[in-house]
Amino acid sequence: MVTKNQTKLIISLHQKKYRNKHSLFIAEGIKVIQELINSKLQLHEIYCTNKTVFEEARVDFQLISEKELKKISALTTPNNALALFKIPEPQKIDTNGLILVLDDIRDPGNLGTIIRLCDWFGIKDLVCSNETVDCYNTKVVQATMGSLARVNITYTDISDFIKNSDLPSYAATMNGTNVYKSSLPSPGILVMGNESNGVSEKVQEIIDHQITIPRFGDLKKTESLNVATATAIMLSEFSKNFE
Repeated sequence: MVTKNQTKLIISLHQKKYRNKHSLFIAEGIKVIQELINSKLQLHEIYCTNKTVFEEARVDFQLISEKELKKISALTTPNNALALFKIPEPQKIDTNGLILVLDDIRDPGNLGTIIRLCDWFGIKDLVCSNETVDCYNTKVVQATMGSLARVNITYTDISDFIKNSDLPSYAATMNGTNVYKSSLPSPGILVMGNESNGVSEKVQEIIDHQITIPRFGDLKKTESLNVATATAIMLSEFSKNFE
């Protein structure tokens, strides 16, 4: 049975300010939780509706009812298990590879997908503007499918970060140089912008190069690509220079 205090704590973690206060975040679903258990993240508590699910993982868990899980879950359809993990301290940014920078990404699904892309392409560091959605938002955690534990994520003033870096910087914009005809570096900085407004003018002013994914076909009427889709294409191109 989930106590009142446990319920209160878990429900509070649906909000960023309480995640920061308690240094805890929620992960839901067996696959996501197992991925995080196998990582370096510190497990705080597991609640599940099936006692056989985590027996092989050799971790302590609390058996609860489906009704109790639904009460504490942030999902419309809870997925058998919910766990709390400690939020890790950000590590020092590694400047020896490509650093992906996000300028005001607001959609949790987009951020989660981008974190998975970083994991896929071996991007160790993801630097987010302070306005970007919290990476420990429950929907973001779900969308990462465990990749959250394998990418170092730092929130900071990205303008200051870019200005203070000696690395060449690139921003994905609508009017830049064709990415397929560009010489792309590694290490370097790649900036992806907000879903509606793209990379901010403030950031564009301090970027070394602007690059774009050209439209093909006869009509060329599509206004823009989803930021996660665009990030996948950009990382694929930059990865050609990875060692």
